[in-house]
Amino acid sequence: MMSIIIPAHNEATVIGRLLATLLERTSRTEFEIIVVCNGCIDDTADIARKFGSAVEVIEVSVASKVYALNVGDDSATWFPRFYVDADVMVTPNVLRALARRLEVGDVLVCSPVGQYEVSKSSWPVRQYFRVRACLPSAGEGVGGSGVYALSEAGRRRFGTFPNVLADDSFVRLQFDPRERASLKSETSTVYAPRDLRSLLAVRSRIYHGLLELSSLFPADRSHRSVENGVALAKLAAKPQLWAGIAIYLYVSLTARARARTRQRTPGKRAGLGDEIVWQRDQTTRNMTS
Repeated sequence: MMSIIIPAHNEATVIGRLLATLLERTSRTEFEIIVVCNGCIDDTADIARKFGSAVEVIEVSVASKVYALNVGDDSATWFPRFYVDADVMVTPNVLRALARRLEVGDVLVCSPVGQYEVSKSSWPVRQYFRVRACLPSAGEGVGGSGVYALSEAGRRRFGTFPNVLADDSFVRLQFDPRERASLKSETSTVYAPRDLRSLLAVRSRIYHGLLELSSLFPADRSHRSVENGVALAKLAAKPQLWAGIAIYLYVSLTARARARTRQRTPGKRAGLGDEIVWQRDQTTRNMTS
């Protein structure tokens, strides 16, 4: 068996979509699915329970993703262990491919590549992701796909998840590039923000999480993300991408500035539950528009 941990905070509009996909054409002896509803005030838990004994539902009062991850870990039994965001989509076949990759033994963490669904996004958001898809970081799934898998040896690399915004980036930094893999042949679906304002909010939160990690857990540069600068400069030779490059730079620079301002503001460091309420994109959770 394999364990799947899904932290969920007020995900009533999307949790059923993910669980239905994970349970399609699978046996109950293949996946142990644990949904940790943290601080929910909606019907997330009730919807998850409708899937019966195939899904274990745990409710906690603390609205914190990392708290939910740790609770899920305490309940989980099997490896490899998958950590899946409630608002993405990933199929059982993708998880099986990740498990096979970990079985080889040369890597300890792996992920699919995030494929952004932009059909309902505004033109500026689509242009942003058009440029992003051309950059090296787009192929780095641990920290961009909403899904990552750890082998038993990989999970032993660290203790409990620390109280940080960017749990996926924290996990990535525990391994050097030779110990992690992003399977370019396997993808998860990540739903892009609908408008530029929401995109800025999401990117600000991401950059704040990275700044927080740099401050709390200094790591060797060999463990850090790939750099986009050179690739972005090369894209400038393509006039059809100029508008997208301008939007990409605007979003990146503005979001970084906002993140730095938040980090310098006394009392603004993330605490339990803070990652839930700050800069969360609700547009991707609106299933009716």
